[in-house]
Amino acid sequence: MTKFYKAASCGWLLSCAILASAAEPQNPANSEASSRPDKSSYNLFNPTPSALMREMNTDRPDKTESPYTVDAGHFQLEMDLVSYTHDYNGSERSSSYAIAPVNLKLGLLNDFDLQVILPTWNTVRTEELGRVERRSGFGDVMTRFKYNFWGNDSGKTAFGVMPFVKYPTSQDSLGNNAVEAGIILPVSVELPLGFGLGAMSELDFNRNEANHGRHVEIIHSVTVSREIIGNLEGYVEFFSLVNTEHGAGFIATFDAGLGYALNKDWRLDTGVNIGLTRAADDVNPFVGLSFRF
Repeated sequence: MTKFYKAASCGWLLSCAILASAAEPQNPANSEASSRPDKSSYNLFNPTPSALMREMNTDRPDKTESPYTVDAGHFQLEMDLVSYTHDYNGSERSSSYAIAPVNLKLGLLNDFDLQVILPTWNTVRTEELGRVERRSGFGDVMTRFKYNFWGNDSGKTAFGVMPFVKYPTSQDSLGNNAVEAGIILPVSVELPLGFGLGAMSELDFNRNEANHGRHVEIIHSVTVSREIIGNLEGYVEFFSLVNTEHGAGFIATFDAGLGYALNKDWRLDTGVNIGLTRAADDVNPFVGLSFRF
């Protein structure tokens, strides 16, 4: 094991400990928590009544996942209407579109949901030394489970865990034909002056590009959001990815965007992710939609 890998692993563990300790002040026995309705009896076949549903929370438009789950017995759909990515590294230029990739969520229990990510249509154009290659089709499907430890229905902090598995379902060589998995630890903290803080640590176990071996990818992100006016909210975010495969570059992006709540069940959003390092995509603007029922 390299010193770099050890340092990255220790950094990830330290980050997780900091996130957990930041959320620790939330006490389920306090008066606020004890006064809220008991929703533990609701499940997939006994849905949470509309009057008791929590405020709608999404895992988009930023890259930082949310610790909040979908209410039991309800569906939530989150999607990019369209997402465009462009990158130029001096010898290769690439551009891609993702049309209507969907994250379909189903509340199984009050604090537990299932998510299925369906990359419905992708098209990629790569140009290198005058040679152009085009690929298009369905992408890799991913399933995720999210469990909320605390903060789903009350409190100034929330913390959750999200294990996931990616399956090699892509067409036209859009994926790497490998089953890959990982785990995400998201936290949310309510800040003064109407600001909200979200943070995430993620550990991925992926196949190498050069061979059939495996490597670890370590992701950290922090996002800060605030209501701007009325139902309009804005956010800024820093995202980083450390790839332990030999020769892989460090990825960092600065992200920003807006979200607008049409009502309590429908939300529009738009944003842009800007690469800060050579290994990151240069720019990724997108427009999205989320709703629940």
